[in-house]
Amino acid sequence: MDRASVCGLTPPTALPLEGIAAFLGTAAAPPRTASTTPTDATPSRQGRRYRAIFISDTHLGTRGCKAEHLLDFLRHHESDVLYLVGDIIDGWAMKKGLFWPQAHNDVVQKVLRKARKGTQVIYVPGNHDEFGRQFVGLDFGGISIRAEAVHCLADGRRLWVVHGDFADGVIRHAKWLAHVGDTLYDLALWLNRHFNALRARLGLTYWSLSQYLKHKVKNAVSFITDFERVLVREAHRRGFDGVVCGHIHRAEIRELDGLLYCNDGDWVESLTALVETHEGQLQLIEWKTPLAPGDPVPRWDEPDGHSEREAPARVPQQEDAA
Repeated sequence: MDRASVCGLTPPTALPLEGIAAFLGTAAAPPRTASTTPTDATPSRQGRRYRAIFISDTHLGTRGCKAEHLLDFLRHHESDVLYLVGDIIDGWAMKKGLFWPQAHNDVVQKVLRKARKGTQVIYVPGNHDEFGRQFVGLDFGGISIRAEAVHCLADGRRLWVVHGDFADGVIRHAKWLAHVGDTLYDLALWLNRHFNALRARLGLTYWSLSQYLKHKVKNAVSFITDFERVLVREAHRRGFDGVVCGHIHRAEIRELDGLLYCNDGDWVESLTALVETHEGQLQLIEWKTPLAPGDPVPRWDEPDGHSEREAPARVPQQEDAA
């Protein structure tokens, strides 16, 4: 299985960045200090740099995607490595009908621009963007597509990076039921959009009604617990110190059965990302209030402007850790 690792990335088969840009343009021990509660962003956190940023479940191509928030987060945060941990583009939704506003295209341009400027971008497809799995092992410009990845923390611990849909029994054995559930979920998100539109008119911040309802349902809570334990057991079996995943749209950092379990959340409900600081701390960041929602987004291949900051150099390549 093709696996990327910041401890050493297997040399990929290179494909030109212009091709994918044109296509997308048109269409162990716990960490020493780990934030287990998402931290809301404030203007004082602008321009932060991290060893790694993990985002997943952006669901570009759907009305539920908070692309403006995601774009603003990417604008204000740089990293040595950016992990895209699945369900980045929602192929399921795009089969039903095309929805691709400018903000979604801007997110793609921003990621491509980060790759061009030196950020190591590793894309691990999920179930909603499973079309990307046919390209596993390839490298589009600076974006490496892998079935899974390994991230080495500053203290040497190894985290298994995977979307996590294999731990979802419905996805594996009753995919038709997953599509039914996806339709019902879309309805919940529709209610969520109108609910938060009303909150915005009242001067209130974003709050996920759909996430609240999901976490109050007993069967959903049981599913989440089973999902987490399956991933942790598999990470232990493979010899890792922990796992980073997405899929269930529930951001969390905690120790489970002696291993580190990290879920980076989503950009539909949670609006969260997982980050590792240069001091080796793992944190969850919420980004519910954009700092500069109206700023223009240059194309990936445009010359640098005053608003663009150079990304840090790539992580030095070492021997393959697969």
